[in-house]
Amino acid sequence: MATRMAATPPTLAGYSYVRPLGSGGFADVFLYEQDMPRRVAAVKVLLADAVNPEVLRTFNVEADISARLSAHPSIVTIYQASISADGRPYFAMEYCPDTMSARYKKAPLPLAEVLDIGVRIAGALETVHRAGLLHRDIKPSNVLINSLGAPVLADFGIAAAVIDEGDGETIAMSVPWSSPEVLQERVSGSVPSEVWSLGATLYTLLAGRSPFERADRGSNSRDQLTERIVKARYTAVPISGIPPIIDDIFATAMHRDPAKRPASMAEFAERLRWAQYELGIAPTAFEAASAEWAAAAPVSFSDSAVRGPVITTVAPDSRRAVRAARPQAAQRERDELPSTPRTRTRSPLVAGIIGAVIGAAALAAIGTVVLYVTGIL
Repeated sequence: MATRMAATPPTLAGYSYVRPLGSGGFADVFLYEQDMPRRVAAVKVLLADAVNPEVLRTFNVEADISARLSAHPSIVTIYQASISADGRPYFAMEYCPDTMSARYKKAPLPLAEVLDIGVRIAGALETVHRAGLLHRDIKPSNVLINSLGAPVLADFGIAAAVIDEGDGETIAMSVPWSSPEVLQERVSGSVPSEVWSLGATLYTLLAGRSPFERADRGSNSRDQLTERIVKARYTAVPISGIPPIIDDIFATAMHRDPAKRPASMAEFAERLRWAQYELGIAPTAFEAASAEWAAAAPVSFSDSAVRGPVITTVAPDSRRAVRAARPQAAQRERDELPSTPRTRTRSPLVAGIIGAVIGAAALAAIGTVVLYVTGIL
């Protein structure tokens, strides 16, 4: 299948184009350098001919979810979202120079690193779930590696609410990491299906291939993979020296019955942390949003509007406007007061000195007159 060439990068105020990063079905990703503050950013831009209500809805959801969740250290950070000068929606996000998909294809990752990644991404997904959302596309290529070398979860393009309205929606899926119930279209996504996908992703990083792939590449067609995943017959990690506790964790996470998998990402993370402890590895901190945070600002899944720069206005009766108007009003009141001559007053000390000088001068004058009359002068 031929790769589509990237569209012309847009002109973005405050950004300088550097180079293309990749292309997808509906968008291109470019590397830009932001002028203020100075940093590089990955900018995802919708294709001009792909802008329709459904694509805009998906794009807005991805931008809103990323912005809502990006305070988590293991979720990619979004910087800005707007409309380019030529009318294409875009958003700028943290540039991550590598992906876990590229890494495991070079060589399987060490067990200690895989466990660390698992706890971090489980914390990110627990935060997603506490916000009432599902990722629905967990796989190695959606776990990026940021500039500090840390794993971050990305690509919320097909995310959904945990409570789906059941419209029979069929979503694009990544077969090697999808659960049986998703492949059979019994659900479009759920917390247990995401536990399966994270377990399959970690297995892939450790083994160098997905759990139900065969060494013979000719046996890994979409239909063959789907058939093996639906049967869910777990195969131990094909790497020597893997402790049994690791296969136990993966086998449970990828159990055919969703009810027998860990009930949440927090529970899955605790099993990974216990394995770290048992193997003498320092347990990774589990980080997830609090319940208070999760209750704020729900994401709308029906917004298909073209959103861009707006001019912020403040209503005249707002508190801020009233506070801002007070100094001006006071100044006007001072300017309107009638001007009156200023009466200067002297201090008692100055008045006393002046009085003493005048008194001395008067006495001297009287004395002179007396002397003159008596003939002395």
